[in-house]
Amino acid sequence: MTYYRIWDGISGRTRLSDVIEDLILTATGKLKADLVIKGGNLVNVYTGEIIDNCDVAIKHDRIALIGEADHTIGVKTKVLHANGKYLVPGLLDGHIHIESSMMTVTEFSRVVVPRGTAGVFIDPHEIANVLGFNGIKLIIEEAKRLPLKVFICAPSCVPAVGGEIETSGSIIGLEEIERLITLDEVIGLAEVMNYPGVINAEEEVLNKIRIALRKGKVVEGHAPSLRGKELCAYIAAGISSCHETTEKKEGLEKLRLGITLMIREGSAWKDLGKVIKVITEDKVDTRNVVLVSDDRHPEDLLREGHVDYLIRRAIEEGVDPIAAIQMVTINVASHYGLTLHIGGIAPPRYADIVIVDQIDKFNIDSVILDGKMVARNGKLLIEIPEFKYPEYAKKTINVKRKLKSDDFRIKVETGDHERRKTKINVIEVFEDSILTKRRIEEMAILNGELMADIDRDIVKVSVIERHRATGNMATGFVKGFGIKSGASAQTIAHDSHNIIVIGVSEKDMAIAANRLIESGGGIAVVRNQETLALIELPIAGLLSDEHVESICAKLSKVKDAWIKLGCTLKNPFMTLSMLALPVIPELRITDKGLIDVKKQKTINLVVEQ
Repeated sequence: MTYYRIWDGISGRTRLSDVIEDLILTATGKLKADLVIKGGNLVNVYTGEIIDNCDVAIKHDRIALIGEADHTIGVKTKVLHANGKYLVPGLLDGHIHIESSMMTVTEFSRVVVPRGTAGVFIDPHEIANVLGFNGIKLIIEEAKRLPLKVFICAPSCVPAVGGEIETSGSIIGLEEIERLITLDEVIGLAEVMNYPGVINAEEEVLNKIRIALRKGKVVEGHAPSLRGKELCAYIAAGISSCHETTEKKEGLEKLRLGITLMIREGSAWKDLGKVIKVITEDKVDTRNVVLVSDDRHPEDLLREGHVDYLIRRAIEEGVDPIAAIQMVTINVASHYGLTLHIGGIAPPRYADIVIVDQIDKFNIDSVILDGKMVARNGKLLIEIPEFKYPEYAKKTINVKRKLKSDDFRIKVETGDHERRKTKINVIEVFEDSILTKRRIEEMAILNGELMADIDRDIVKVSVIERHRATGNMATGFVKGFGIKSGASAQTIAHDSHNIIVIGVSEKDMAIAANRLIESGGGIAVVRNQETLALIELPIAGLLSDEHVESICAKLSKVKDAWIKLGCTLKNPFMTLSMLALPVIPELRITDKGLIDVKKQKTINLVVEQ
């Protein structure tokens, strides 16, 4: 196993080579420990067993000894009595976009550290699509100040696909990848979403992968519904994981091909129930299985938890508690080549330890990170300094002009005055699924226009370019939201994050979009020309600069407003945000038009007859 230098001495943490003598002397008792945890039941993720009445001795921010530790206790040693509670390694989220929490990395850390999260492996491609290389550097700088270990993967797809089918705010090209991949804070290349580009051996896509491989860093995958020879071709590029699996058979095939299966259970995309059956039914070896959140809303983080929630969900589905813990500790560390530093409780790993009352319920008592008690009973015990974002990060709405209701009308030239109907392509969405379906629906033409049909749950959806003032805008139809009136707009529209608007009323659609232009980004819900709810996201149009309680209060109003529109989905704004992502099958919409994802080309709204 290759151990990367990342986090070995970065951000105030000790470099292992500088402290090995102290760790040796502490283990033998010649030096005394800084902290000793006595009498815990150690969850050993290396052997899959629980070691009763085990002590842990810590020197500096690393573990020096496990076992009987009385000889390491001196007059200045702090002693913590675990009293038979379980000692679990610090939890790791192997794939997450923090921007989807609408919080800054600092605020995110405040929320998840008391939940036992010790480290996150993030793909900051959301902020990169808006602010480019500078956005990633801001995240790196902010992360240096945190107790949470933030491992960064260099975004591989900014934009997600080429400029022919969408407009993004920035581009992360080969030059930027070269600069990022050499940074100690960068652990690898983030999910290669342009899987058609890989399979077709497009040179620019392959060159990004080559850069990471030549630096000995991992390449993360994104292979929704790929099977057989196409999946083999994708993995042959050196790609080592996938978090887009939605079915058991698909997961089993990926595991058999040797890649890390990342089973996702986020706020909107809940795949764990189906995919975990590779373990509960097929009884496969779990060493290459990892649980990830991908995207997590702030309300869910507060109410349900973060990685601790993933453990509980896996246990609910019948997974052995120790195996579930391994999937968010040692398995993650192993995948990223960091097992010497994180992922388990043993010398000389960083002293990241979660103390748990009941392992099967996974209720957390306290959290130790880098050898210091940082949280107890769900409350943070330390101060985390604020990070001030520069003004340029808050001025990212650049549109040609404000919108009018006429901009959202769809005129149809039939060439046949007797013709009163036409067939169109419609995007269909589904609860808890990131996938969409392409439907062909017959629609009435009224006064030369195509209108929403609420009786069949078909409403308008538009994407407005907001980075370069191009004036680009496309409008189509979507089925599955259930709304009966009004409109909602947001600047969260993966991954290019243009303005996306859904609605029945063209007037309300224009008002909702204009509210975001005025406020610098966020989510707005409008009905009968009245703004029912607004959450401002001034940082890149993606993040709030407020604390989580304020964000959640505003989100609650947004959810209530969606219900007033008639929406039947549990996470409508997350589902709406994904309608603009042209790398996940089948049909999407960008500022350039409707996108056939498999063919990677725009298609007409009206079906040729």
